[in-house]
Amino acid sequence: MFYDTMLVLAMVMVISGLYHAIVHNWLLGLESAPTGFNPLLSTILLFVMFFFFAHFWGKNGQTLGMQAWRLRVRSTKTGRNLTLIQSLLRFIVAIPALGLAGLGVFWIVIDKKKRTWYDRYSESEVVLIPKKGD
Repeated sequence: MFYDTMLVLAMVMVISGLYHAIVHNWLLGLESAPTGFNPLLSTILLFVMFFFFAHFWGKNGQTLGMQAWRLRVRSTKTGRNLTLIQSLLRFIVAIPALGLAGLGVFWIVIDKKKRTWYDRYSESEVVLIPKKGD
């Protein structure tokens, strides 16, 4: 999760910089960005983060951070990569699961099948990929 967070933060910084350069500086002619909440930028960033995860979960079941640890997310029903709907459910439920002091992640300790909230609601599971030769 840490590796993917670093990648997402880098994307957020680049996209925010581009947004401010294009929208505020070029289109609106402002020298500096206004302070406060920006709903358009927040929406753009939310979509970008979702499509980052949905792309990797749907393509090969692994984000770049998951590849480093030989982890893969897959559908519990089919054993295949996640569908777009499963990715959306996983992403949406992960927000409160992480935001509530990680309660939805630490749910692994309570759950009999060792699943997080977002695993349960998206009908997915994270599995360890065996080393080559094992």
